[in-house]
Amino acid sequence: MALATNAAAAAAAMSGAAASQPRPHAPAFLPLRRRCAVRAVHAAEPSKGHGVPAAAKTSSPTVAPEKEAAPAPSPAAKALPKWSVDSWRAKKALQLPEYPNPAKLETVLKTIEAFPPIVFAGEARHLEERLADAAMGRAFLLQGGDCAESFKEFNSDNIRDTFRVILQMSAVLMFGAQMPVIKVSDKMNPSDLVKLIEILNPSNKPGRITVITRMGAENMRVKLPHLIRAVRQAGLIVTWITDPMHGNTIKAPCGLKTRPFDSILAEVRAFFDVHEQEGSHPGGVHLEMTGQNVTECIGGSRTVTFDDLSDRYHTHCDPRLNASQSLELSFIIAERLRNRRIRSSSMLNKHLTFVTF
Repeated sequence: MALATNAAAAAAAMSGAAASQPRPHAPAFLPLRRRCAVRAVHAAEPSKGHGVPAAAKTSSPTVAPEKEAAPAPSPAAKALPKWSVDSWRAKKALQLPEYPNPAKLETVLKTIEAFPPIVFAGEARHLEERLADAAMGRAFLLQGGDCAESFKEFNSDNIRDTFRVILQMSAVLMFGAQMPVIKVSDKMNPSDLVKLIEILNPSNKPGRITVITRMGAENMRVKLPHLIRAVRQAGLIVTWITDPMHGNTIKAPCGLKTRPFDSILAEVRAFFDVHEQEGSHPGGVHLEMTGQNVTECIGGSRTVTFDDLSDRYHTHCDPRLNASQSLELSFIIAERLRNRRIRSSSMLNKHLTFVTF
């Protein structure tokens, strides 16, 4: 399982396509839309007297409790290096290329710094609001792309092919869900997840935290319900995302890594089934995919077999769904979203009929 705060630049760039879509009416049983942060109110804080009658202010004196001494930092905390905005520069980036000419690198970096930003602050805030919609069941997130990208493949053709498939997938999902789409381990203990969320999002702001589950279909049905219940009982708001890729990687007889399409589909179905049983919102799906006609994941309607893997196995890291498999999966997800929307409308109509009577 991965838990991430949301600052996905690529996702923000993709969210514009969804912005122009009409927003559906939220069913009555969903939480009300909030644009402001959900803040905790501490009894020890002064009320500042807003709207409090004078009699209430002077009715009885109170004695301020003595402040408890702050606990001394633990040895482990003392050993932690001091954080600063640029402290990351002192750490070794193991997954980035090494540049042998530091002076030339610095020149290029200064040139890049002079360019306009790829993503503006307003776009990042807009993405956070859309992720909050996904957390409340009013949107569904589609996050897709390569596991690893090389400089060689960074060209207009690859960008065009990938964006085209993502746009096609989002159109399919929007048709099924009738709601906007934001593009952008089973070993987790429920109580640990709650503590981590509270640390990362103390104000419980919707859209701030995304919980990405990667467990495999069977583990999903066993483990995910406990995580959902723990988060709900703590009153926390998160966006639940499924990653059906990493829990389903196997080794083919030829020695190449691959992922069975049927296993990926089974985990997606388990994700929807569990959320339906728990009454929570499936927020989105994370896929490793490409717009190219690669043969890296077996299965799908245009069956890719173990023998086909070596034909067009181009990934630099993990196997990806090809364009056909990605679209096939999006149609299946769209059907689940459509069924969910129909059930929600039916429940809302029953509620309204009861109130009218």
